[in-house]
Amino acid sequence: MSARKKALLKRHRRNKRVILALLALILTAFIDVGVYNIGPWWISPILAMLFWLAHEAWFADHLFYSPRDSYRYSFPPDSVALPVALSEGQVLCCGQDVPVSADTLILEVDVRSTWAGFLLDPQVLISGMPEPDRQDFERRVSGKRYLNLSGAGESLRDGKLTLKGKCCRLGKTAILHAFSHPDFSKQKLMIIAPHADDAELAAFGLYSESREPVIVTLTQGEVEAGYYRRLGLDTAAAARLKGRLRTWNSYAVPLWGDVPIENCVQLGYYCLQLSEMRAHPGEVYGSRESEEADIRGARYLNKHSLPGDADGLPTWQNLIADLVELLEHHQPDVVVMPHPELDPHDDHVHATLAVDQAIAQSSWKPSVQLLYANHLADNDRWPMGPANCGVALPPAIEPLPAYAPWSPKLSSATRIDKAMALTMQHDLQIPLPFKKRLRRVIQCFLAGRVWPAIGEDEFFRKAVRRHELFWVRRPPADGLQMPSLRVEV
Repeated sequence: MSARKKALLKRHRRNKRVILALLALILTAFIDVGVYNIGPWWISPILAMLFWLAHEAWFADHLFYSPRDSYRYSFPPDSVALPVALSEGQVLCCGQDVPVSADTLILEVDVRSTWAGFLLDPQVLISGMPEPDRQDFERRVSGKRYLNLSGAGESLRDGKLTLKGKCCRLGKTAILHAFSHPDFSKQKLMIIAPHADDAELAAFGLYSESREPVIVTLTQGEVEAGYYRRLGLDTAAAARLKGRLRTWNSYAVPLWGDVPIENCVQLGYYCLQLSEMRAHPGEVYGSRESEEADIRGARYLNKHSLPGDADGLPTWQNLIADLVELLEHHQPDVVVMPHPELDPHDDHVHATLAVDQAIAQSSWKPSVQLLYANHLADNDRWPMGPANCGVALPPAIEPLPAYAPWSPKLSSATRIDKAMALTMQHDLQIPLPFKKRLRRVIQCFLAGRVWPAIGEDEFFRKAVRRHELFWVRRPPADGLQMPSLRVEV
């Protein structure tokens, strides 16, 4: 976690303690303790219940930034930036027209919450195209935001696209950023998934449209298996069961997206151990919970032998050797992997660092890397809003590298297939605890939020969207290896 986020978290906790102390004083003032009493005792529990309801409805989101901060994005200098005027909601492009070749369109616009936006999620309603869209932002938003208009190029060029703020107001001027890319789904893809389900969450639409995609899952994902202990298993046995289930998921679920099993590779390393492995490349790091330390048990369906098969040791050296062998054997044009600046999960960061190191050592150099973010450090609700809506760019309060976004649009049929793929992931089918269920009921009635009926896990809302979103990272023109991005977690 960065120093800025640590400071924000410290301030949040300090303010929370102060508020709780004040509330305690208010509540005790209604109880006759022989010192001071301002009303009947029964008012105190009623106020406590109201305060709790307000917290669950409006103050339970985890934001490690102020909603009044502007997002800070920079894009490659060769991208197109068009001045835009918003007249009665209609988007009017000035100067040159929107390029016909532009597949990804991002509108940089000022969004300011109205008073209603303090209680309800501010929304931008997008109409004038075959399938209307909605993109949500933080309550109390006030600053620069980036709407995703990918797929609306024809409506923009025809002057039919309109925007309407609900619980918010839009600025009168904006900038339309247009990006033109080849269709990466037509190229040879290698998708790096730190855990089973990461490939589906980030790129099911992409890989289900691709020719000969290869999905490489790095870990068994066996930790945090407490749910399976209800079967009468101890901690180690529960972790082994979870690891087996998620290993099976990494082979079986891609079949739903027409990926043959011979193109699914499970490396079998252990969850949350990649950072230690990288710090000590030659040392063995077995599972934290399953008491296993042999990666070969998870590789039983791999169709191609790998260097790590020789001794089965979970070491960084074996991981890099495995990735080098996979790169040279499959020779992908594009590697899809986590964005280490945006996605703070420790295994995701080190998965990308491992791929960078493997590419440096490999004789095969992919021409493009597509970066994705399944987790977010700043805002655990992004993408905000309900399922099947568009994906606005995520919070970027600190400067990010100037990568171009690529955001392919998913048809309604593909979104249904993606939702079905997520239902097959065992880790996304664990029931919510009672506290979260109750919070959702409260937020539904008081804050107007909705969740999809297909599944309880938050990823059914966040991942089944109109767009998938990637950042395009290319190797330098001089052929030197790209510097590895680091994020402090």
